[in-house]
Amino acid sequence: MSAWLHIVGIGEDGLDGLTPATRAVVEAAEVIVGGERHHKLSDAVAASRVSWPSPFDALIDILMSYKGKRVVVLATGDPLWYSVGARIGRVMDPKHIVYHPQLSAFQLASARMGWSLADVETLTVHGRPVEQMLAFIQPEQKLLILTTGSDTPEKIAEFLKKRGFGRSRMSVLSAMGGMDEARFDGIAETWDHTVPAFNTLAVECVAAPGAALLPRVPGLSDDLFEHDGTMTKREVRSVTLATLMPMRGALLWDIGTGCGSVAVEWMRAARYARSIGIEPRDDRRAMAAANALALGAPRLHLINGEVPGALEGLDAPDAVFIGGGLSEGTFETAWAALRPLGRLVANAVTLESEALLIALQSTHGGDLVKLSVNRAEPVGPYQGWKPLMPVTQWSLIKR
Repeated sequence: MSAWLHIVGIGEDGLDGLTPATRAVVEAAEVIVGGERHHKLSDAVAASRVSWPSPFDALIDILMSYKGKRVVVLATGDPLWYSVGARIGRVMDPKHIVYHPQLSAFQLASARMGWSLADVETLTVHGRPVEQMLAFIQPEQKLLILTTGSDTPEKIAEFLKKRGFGRSRMSVLSAMGGMDEARFDGIAETWDHTVPAFNTLAVECVAAPGAALLPRVPGLSDDLFEHDGTMTKREVRSVTLATLMPMRGALLWDIGTGCGSVAVEWMRAARYARSIGIEPRDDRRAMAAANALALGAPRLHLINGEVPGALEGLDAPDAVFIGGGLSEGTFETAWAALRPLGRLVANAVTLESEALLIALQSTHGGDLVKLSVNRAEPVGPYQGWKPLMPVTQWSLIKR
């Protein structure tokens, strides 16, 4: 069967902004699916109208019910850039779909700001936790952010102020390309604009001398995490995460997550990286949740349970870190679930857990290393080296 579903990007200029061929597709549609705004932009077309469903996950079933008709889904701008087209394309046969892109909000905002899009971080917090933008606040970084509503710029201004980036320049751009296009400029520390609900935010990050520097590479200071003293320390955490190899969209099982330091840094290190933290203690799960929210990884998924039982039924991981709950059963369950080319890292500080890692390494192979860290601390009027507990680390890749 030839394509019957057309996903069309539309801008504030409505049908007039479409190419003649795309406009003809919309005008020939029997069914048009979209939001209220999309329907207003195309109200000259006579077709059956369908609004976004609630819950939104019902959209695919609704679209499939119209198979055989000429169906158009209207999206804002480029339907494959943080938009509904990508969601539909992940689950429907691509041979049934034709995409008709329009200029995206990012392209329009980049042009309005005079920024090279290649030098900008593009983000969306539309319908997502605003806190996930925190990992991208860096000195001299330019950000373009699709927002959730009129209050989003104010929330982001507060984040910037708290991290010493109050002098960051902010511009809200709305209705770009339409008759009602508007722009609001200011700086984070004095931001007080009332802006339209549908907008794109441009931020040029400016750091004060005392600003908090939170790079996305692993190795955040221990002091940035709420913890009870039991955590994977900064230096060991850096080595651990390098060995786990965070990758775009990859899923980590953080077994014995504690305060969540490894899981949080995993999610910060790569776009769309996900993490499931398994932790039986309520107080530590609470700390992990607070750390995830404060450090830009609000989608950390926490599970209350004992391993290995708590691992049953979880999505297959791309990497596994065992920082607590180490046992042969935990390893066997995690290893069986690990996807091909998945990485497993286990850290041990006690003699008993070290002995288990040595035994596992002799059976399964992999790399066994001892990590020792000394930190300079005051000794009276001088300084001396204070050793941290050495960590035995075993790592291997599933071939």
